Amino acid sequence: MSSIWQVARGLKMSYRGSDLRHRVEQLNRRLDETYAPSDGPTSDHAETATEYYDICSYLMIYGWGESLHFAPLTPQESLEDSKLRHQRLMIDKLDLHEGMSVIDVGCGIGGPMRTVVREAGVRVTGINSSEVQLARARELTAEAGLSDMIDYVETSFMDMGTIEDCTYDRAYAIESTCHAPDKVGAFTEISRVLKPGALLWGQEMCLTDAFGPDNANHQEIKRELMRGIALKKIATFAEVNRALESAGFEVIEGTDFATPPPSENGPTTPWYQPMETRSGTRRVTLRGTPLGRQLAIGAARFAETLRILPRGTAEIAKLLDRTADAYVAGGKTGIFTPLYCFVARKIP
Repeated sequence: MSSIWQVARGLKMSYRGSDLRHRVEQLNRRLDETYAPSDGPTSDHAETATEYYDICSYLMIYGWGESLHFAPLTPQESLEDSKLRHQRLMIDKLDLHEGMSVIDVGCGIGGPMRTVVREAGVRVTGINSSEVQLARARELTAEAGLSDMIDYVETSFMDMGTIEDCTYDRAYAIESTCHAPDKVGAFTEISRVLKPGALLWGQEMCLTDAFGPDNANHQEIKRELMRGIALKKIATFAEVNRALESAGFEVIEGTDFATPPPSENGPTTPWYQPMETRSGTRRVTLRGTPLGRQLAIGAARFAETLRILPRGTAEIAKLLDRTADAYVAGGKTGIFTPLYCFVARKIP
């Protein structure tokens, strides 16, 4: 977990030469215009998503850790332990073996990528359009001593033209293709760089069957989620599966891990609970809770006056606080899940 000093260093290094406060104001304005109730997305979605992650990543890392994804939680585990367990499930489902070549589609700062390399002994290429995230990924990978096993390509996963057809044995996309402006296009491009018969693991943010299109409250929560995560749309499970099939994949399995079946493993904790309370998992910090987020906003404002943090940091914290509230609302109503996970095979 990053310290506030690492956040300060990262923000200053990432935004040196730019007016962060102005960039945050522009991003908020773009998000407000894009997700107005009467309209659909109006701006360049890929550009908005890249700017969102360039601006927000360091505070996201501070609040959520190096693996910027959700995982099924249990009371017996910490958030980090749960994410590691989920990554190991992915490794198992992909049947990874030493010597394989793997592509991480939308690698973020590389938390899962480093786990995959350590535990499966494979070589991974990370794809990301965010220069800020890639810079931090390289730093963390070097610190972990894994730089010789990981390559990076700064590009959109919608167009990986520098990568040849049929290059990789496996692929995974963790909460990344939910940002695709065209999901069929994204999956088709992933299929192109995979060898025939290769497996793809995906983790998608989806609307569940509980979502009511005519329910005004559901629609408002959906808009807040789209705004807070910079999504063009939120697909249903069936829409994800149809997009995969249209792109030349066979869907082997698809599971919403937000609502796992009862098992001998005991009780589970809602995926959104660390953003609501410190109970439900082990070693939960105050950072992600409503109180912790408000304290972070106040501390950021104070640190801005002392020039420890660049001006605009508090506004980033406010944006992420609003997003956390949307996640909780989507989870508590049951209309949204970030844990629809699938395994698909490229049809030879």
